[in-house]
Amino acid sequence: MPVHKTITVNQTTKVLIWKIEESFDELSENITLNKRSTDRLGSMKSDLHRKGFLSVRQLLKEVNYTDDDLIYDEFGKPHLKDGKFISITHSFTFSAIIISDDKPVGIDIEKQRDKILKIAHKFTPIEQYKSIANHDALISKLTIVWGAKESLYKIYGKKKLLFLNNIYIDDFSFETNKTLGKILYEGVTDEYKIHFLETEGFTCVYAQ
Repeated sequence: MPVHKTITVNQTTKVLIWKIEESFDELSENITLNKRSTDRLGSMKSDLHRKGFLSVRQLLKEVNYTDDDLIYDEFGKPHLKDGKFISITHSFTFSAIIISDDKPVGIDIEKQRDKILKIAHKFTPIEQYKSIANHDALISKLTIVWGAKESLYKIYGKKKLLFLNNIYIDDFSFETNKTLGKILYEGVTDEYKIHFLETEGFTCVYAQ
């Protein structure tokens, strides 16, 4: 069960991405779930979601954590018992985690799909992208913006932010693989570094 990609962001932060190719039984090997996780897994009807859930536990194992080390607050945000920061994501056949010793982090992975064109106006001023004539490039850019905003939403960790009004992503070029993002809420502005990458039709974005 190989890790698809490991990224050392800096000395204290690491990203791990898993490509889900295993069966449910294979992903269950050497994984012990607590009762909360067992109940949650049992309530999932989608095989993709069940595999995604287990692949995240396999990623935790790769960095010497167990299911018991992971706790969730009242907003559903994950935390590690030792005080380090973590964010988790899953989309179709990929899952990923980001862990930092000292800074809040967020991560999102998304499949690149035409569907994003229909919802773009809900999370970003779509008129800013009218100059992008290439269809695939437009989908790629919008997927990065969505993933960046989702990552910042996860960092904030409370269900109050509006993607369109409270989270802003600076313009970027594909070549740099990075940009800046801001959360503006109740008169306070917080700025974060954002990185992104594309792999096999998926976009992974992480922020800290």
